Amino acid sequence: MKQELSSEQLLSVIFDYMAKITGENQLERVLVLMANMGREMIVADRCAVWLIDEVNEELFTTVAHGTKPIRIPYGSGLVGHSIRTGEPIVIEDAAADPRHHAETDRITGYVTKSVITIPFRNSDGRIIGAYQAVNKLTEAAIFTSKDIELLSLAASYAGKSLESVMLHQEIIDTQREIISTMGEIGEIRSKETGNHVKRVAEFSYALARSLGLSEHDADVLRTVSPMHDIGKVAIPDSILNKPGKLTDAEYDIIKSHTMIGHQLLRGSRRELLHAAAIVAEQHHEKWNGEGYPNGLAGEEIHIFGRITAVADVFDALSAERVYKAAWPIEKIEQLFRDERGKHFDPDVVDAFFRVLPELIEIRDRFSDKEA
Repeated sequence: MKQELSSEQLLSVIFDYMAKITGENQLERVLVLMANMGREMIVADRCAVWLIDEVNEELFTTVAHGTKPIRIPYGSGLVGHSIRTGEPIVIEDAAADPRHHAETDRITGYVTKSVITIPFRNSDGRIIGAYQAVNKLTEAAIFTSKDIELLSLAASYAGKSLESVMLHQEIIDTQREIISTMGEIGEIRSKETGNHVKRVAEFSYALARSLGLSEHDADVLRTVSPMHDIGKVAIPDSILNKPGKLTDAEYDIIKSHTMIGHQLLRGSRRELLHAAAIVAEQHHEKWNGEGYPNGLAGEEIHIFGRITAVADVFDALSAERVYKAAWPIEKIEQLFRDERGKHFDPDVVDAFFRVLPELIEIRDRFSDKEA
């Protein structure tokens, strides 16, 4: 029996396959990667990617683990029902469900037990196929609501990717959605809110534009800055949420989130994930070289890391939490004056003061009180 994936393992699977899929332009290879990704994400024995043949009114899969290509009449079987209704299906015993296309088992010799089926759509919202995974490999041997959530995420990405092996912009948009979602997962682990990552993203964009970065680069930073603390998914809860003071050893473990985040993201050559890896690694470096993990100084620190450092600290100080009050703006301003040229890049601090009214408006617009 296998175990469910940990958060860190799940992130590794998603980013590994996302990088591979976005680097492919051959449909069959993309379908193979999609099937493998779905199987690994939810710990299933097999996974098939079904597509619609509208001309012949059939459903077909050219990629199904352990079998040859299969064709069935449109609307038949569990996958046909899911595609026709647009709803996911999860069953524990396929043999007991009259919708199950038993002929496929007879042809292949495979015994289908538990099944999960998730339809996927193109960018226009039209259903173009479905993911179907069979036989959960964990001890419980049944698919859960969490599996629906994970396979739905994969299905969302798959539908958009398939449409244009795919339209480049669709792939970028899907990367953005996954990055945003994973960024929120990282913050939830450390008792932050989804609005924290939204604020840091918008703060980073405003600072980048004030510094003269191009619209493209500023938008890239806005997209990836929510991933700055993603490495915290691997930090034990007992340390991450410890109410008292951390020991030196525990603080070293906390600091390792920068390297963990970088390692999770560094394998991709895609611009967004490459930029996210930089932000994850460098947002705790300091202008004077006294930061971590690498003790970089000055312009050795990527501009994305220097900007995110200011955005993250401003949000940590200015946002109210259940465990602390927000700092008054005058106290925050004094800290940035004191740390100009020490913790923070002087140019970024100057940009901070130029756009401070805008940052305050962003803070108020994405207030946690409205979450």
